[in-house]
Amino acid sequence: MRLIAAVMLLLLGMATQAEEYPEATGGEQKVSVVIIDDYHAVLDLFEQLHYTDESWIAGDRRVPRLYLSTVPEQWGKGVSHEISVTLKKKLFFRAVGPLVLRSNELILKDRQRLQALAEQEALSAEEDAWVRELAGQYRVDEDAVTEQMALLLHRVDAIPPSLILAQAAEESGWGTSRFAFAGNALFGQWTWGGKGITPEGQRSGMGDYKIAAFDAPLQSVQAHALNLNSHPAYASFRELRAMQRDRDEAFIGLQAATTLDKYSERGQDYVKSLHAIIKYNKLQGTDKALFEDMHALVLVPADQLNAP
Repeated sequence: MRLIAAVMLLLLGMATQAEEYPEATGGEQKVSVVIIDDYHAVLDLFEQLHYTDESWIAGDRRVPRLYLSTVPEQWGKGVSHEISVTLKKKLFFRAVGPLVLRSNELILKDRQRLQALAEQEALSAEEDAWVRELAGQYRVDEDAVTEQMALLLHRVDAIPPSLILAQAAEESGWGTSRFAFAGNALFGQWTWGGKGITPEGQRSGMGDYKIAAFDAPLQSVQAHALNLNSHPAYASFRELRAMQRDRDEAFIGLQAATTLDKYSERGQDYVKSLHAIIKYNKLQGTDKALFEDMHALVLVPADQLNAP
């Protein structure tokens, strides 16, 4: 029934076929564009796809392949102040949720390929180059490919969705920060050389840093995942995840959050904040979420179509 709802959108002319927006979807092959005028249209779409409170409470953990092309500017300029806190959170978590699942899906695709290569006696030149490129992305310094793959398998792994959702809410003010709508930045990551936005209160003694900007919100989620999976400060996060995988036990957001005391200057207070967000908003169920079997829909604000 949920797939029929998506097909109905196409038949009604609400969605059009598109080959664009690879940054927004992570390279999905079958993509349609849905033009969104306001948050009411988003809620209507959620309803037609049965992406609702009722289905979630009933235990349905399927999430449609919906991707924001950008964080709508009007969201931070007034809409979020015109609606209830409950509705604001609902819109935020449901819009970001598919991005988190897609990020994990792409990570696990790389992990699956790594595992297959690790079982081979020898690698082709193309396979060797791919492993070395991945090692560069994940800050693996070993020269030998065999050692690189062993270390990569420790780093190239999924992250609990509830944790990412809680961090996105905390870091972006539920998507209302200037960095969110100006640069699709949901986590406030710093950059000293890439594309970014200069903070109004840039800290002295830290260099000419900026808040990293992205072409689409999915890229922000992917960059955040890569940070957790590669930065030395989060080694304990990866150690705990590996331990849980070895035990064949689930690695959940509440558990993962305990390792992120170095993520913020707030230390343990930051960990407590993440725990509070996860528990209060009942995000634990998102750790068992999975994608609906449907092609991707990209949500494009109507005013973006006329943008230069």
